Amino acid sequence: MAMPKEEGLDHTLAFLKEGYEFILHRRKSFQSDVFETTLLGKKAICLGGKEGAELFYDTDKFIRAGAAPNRLVKTLFGEGGVQTLDGEQHRNRKEMFMSIMTRNQLQKLDQLIEREWDRASEKWDEADQIKLYEASHHILMKAACGWAGVPLDDEKKRTEQMRHLFEAPAALGASHWQGRVSRSGAEKWISELVQQVRSGDLHPIREGALYVFSWHRDADGELLPAEVAAVEVLNILRPIVAISIYIVFAALALHQFPEEKKRLERGDGSIHRFVQEVRRFYPFFPATLAKVKKDFEWNGYQFKEGTMTLLDLYGNNHDPHLWEQPDLFRPERFLDWDKSPFDFIPQGGGDFGMGHRCAGEWVTIQVMEVSVDFLVNKLRYTVPEQDLSYSHSSMPSMPKSQMILTDIRKVSS
Repeated sequence: MAMPKEEGLDHTLAFLKEGYEFILHRRKSFQSDVFETTLLGKKAICLGGKEGAELFYDTDKFIRAGAAPNRLVKTLFGEGGVQTLDGEQHRNRKEMFMSIMTRNQLQKLDQLIEREWDRASEKWDEADQIKLYEASHHILMKAACGWAGVPLDDEKKRTEQMRHLFEAPAALGASHWQGRVSRSGAEKWISELVQQVRSGDLHPIREGALYVFSWHRDADGELLPAEVAAVEVLNILRPIVAISIYIVFAALALHQFPEEKKRLERGDGSIHRFVQEVRRFYPFFPATLAKVKKDFEWNGYQFKEGTMTLLDLYGNNHDPHLWEQPDLFRPERFLDWDKSPFDFIPQGGGDFGMGHRCAGEWVTIQVMEVSVDFLVNKLRYTVPEQDLSYSHSSMPSMPKSQMILTDIRKVSS
């Protein structure tokens, strides 16, 4: 059976123009959760739906090595990182990440996040206004470095580097190249710290990522190259700072849906359900990538070895076959959600333990819950007139004003 195919030589510009909705638009027009297109001059298969997600995370069918375009590797991921590995190498590296995601360590991160919100808000009492996006970067960077055991030598510079890593992958021109420069600078910084840990000149907390990753041995029993260990430490710091995007969207939801904020203030709404709905409703990652491992047939369609394949993350979270009235913001939908690993996939799907589902998803949820609780119950502020619109073609997407807050005051405990 012939796979639905988009006509034309290349659709990269259309992808950049339509952004998060590129795959979903075509799924609707083809009336199919699988279709073929051309991106970056190469044949690509796009998958969506629950069955499509389950297929995508079948490690007998797909691999990650060599799947990510160079612009992603040189900015977002780094070379040799866990996202680009398969098989025993991936299992070994995923175990390294999961080893620091203990209940005790996650509680420590909660405490660090709350402490940094407290410290920042003390200064805001005197400020005319803040941009929540920028302010969140600094809060999260300080907490992330404290949690990972990374000494923060130049907070402003290092925070800017982290921001560039997740803003640059889809950017064009100078903004993209700034991301590459920041990637090189950040890796050099962390590589030097890894070498200092191994030489005994630096003694970070033993439970943190810097120490654990510096001494981790790969599937062959060898220490990771310092450069690779640095990439993986950045795979802790960068995603935590990137949660600033979700924090801004959470604040936007509190403003756009005041009834939800009132429920959270009264205590008859669940912060966890609210956070999950923010992650489902607003754009974060558009899609994730893999390559066909070897020829196979699925539902009558042929998948050829080496073909780039994209899974529609944003589209699955807005699929009317998976979610009732997906374009409405309704946290209560998570009251009876069946916790499938293949329908709610803002940061990827599949198995947490050994699969390619984001190891930091729990961290994202916890950081957001602490942050939303702070915004709702520990701060009072005004949202002045501003441009709160956001584009589905900008990746990452963000309210144009970056969420300006004024008249900020802490609530007395």
